Amino acid sequence: MARALLSQLLILSDRPPRFSTSIIGRGRDLTRTRGAVPSRFPLLPGLDFRCNCTASSPVAEAPGVSPSPIRKRVVSGVQPTGSVHLGNYLGAIKNWILLQDTYDTLFFIVDLHAITLPYDTPELLKATRSTAAIYLACGVDPLKASIFVQSHVRAHVELMWLLSSATPLGWLNRMIQFKEKSRKAGDENVGVSLLTYPVLMASDILLYQTDLVPVGEDQKQHLELTRELAERINYLYGGRKWKKLGGRGGALFKVPESLIPPIGARVMSLTDGLSKMSKSAPSDQSRINLLDTKDVIANKIKRCKTDSHPGLEFDNPERPECNNLLSIYQIITGRTKEEVEHECRDMNWGTFKATLADALIDHLLPIQARYSEITSDPAYLDQILSEGARKAADIAETTLNNVYQAMGFLQR
Repeated sequence: MARALLSQLLILSDRPPRFSTSIIGRGRDLTRTRGAVPSRFPLLPGLDFRCNCTASSPVAEAPGVSPSPIRKRVVSGVQPTGSVHLGNYLGAIKNWILLQDTYDTLFFIVDLHAITLPYDTPELLKATRSTAAIYLACGVDPLKASIFVQSHVRAHVELMWLLSSATPLGWLNRMIQFKEKSRKAGDENVGVSLLTYPVLMASDILLYQTDLVPVGEDQKQHLELTRELAERINYLYGGRKWKKLGGRGGALFKVPESLIPPIGARVMSLTDGLSKMSKSAPSDQSRINLLDTKDVIANKIKRCKTDSHPGLEFDNPERPECNNLLSIYQIITGRTKEEVEHECRDMNWGTFKATLADALIDHLLPIQARYSEITSDPAYLDQILSEGARKAADIAETTLNNVYQAMGFLQR
């Protein structure tokens, strides 16, 4: 009853949605079926990934065999802009590795989101392939997860247009990221896509009937917009209205929920412990790129911002850089907070920086080696992306056709 009333209010008003804290996703099994991509490069120890992307009807189980539990679907992606850095890895990709055996997962390169601001066209092409290779090098397994390029599944753009017709302009005008980025770029130079890209993000998520999406703090507002759009479309076109047009009735979209990532989801800049590590930061010194050489990594850690307090400690609000560097060390080494505190509390900055640099180099070296192997065989990478897009499109087309039907379009 409450949800129905909310949906009616959304139709009559152009107020922005109520923003709470939820995220979205769901997964699917990419088992060794006909046409599956072989795992040419073995996974790194401890790095394993899982993705299930089927939207078909349940298959009858053989007599005496208990049915497999239905896995929830998780969807996530990273833009191919700039170099993939430590923040992307610890905040997103490393967590994906932990999710692929528990959820049905789809991980894609969101190249359509990368053109909302001026960009270099040759660099976009290069970065898209590089980002896909990094996914694999970090441990995303194409036998468990669908890995694909967003623009290779055209349903993303089609559904975005359909969703746009039901998205009040006022909702988009209130998006914090739009205000910040448009102010930096200059209002006269901002393209429409910067305003409407939250609708494309909603399409990315709703297209796959996603249950859970792991995202950072800066994306929670957009995820709430996705939830409200799902409820709005379900009310406007789903249920009996859809059934009268020959559909199955019921909800057109799942309303996604949040998946809270573990510690390390927000890695901060090496030059400012209060700012997030970012690809767009003007100084490369502010971040550790996954493909940085060992000498570059050591130099960046040696020069990173610290403080003059004695000893090292977590969670002191007056020492954001200290907390950030200790958190990075904790995640990279796989130790507990208590273990790191015991090891590092009496260290000086010189000793700790050398320890942290060695840990980062040791952790990233196998990833870099595997990246070199993958990029040396373009056909292998193309095969994985093609197969991932095919599997993702199978799910996407089902959702898209249902929405077209429910919105009154003549079926193709």
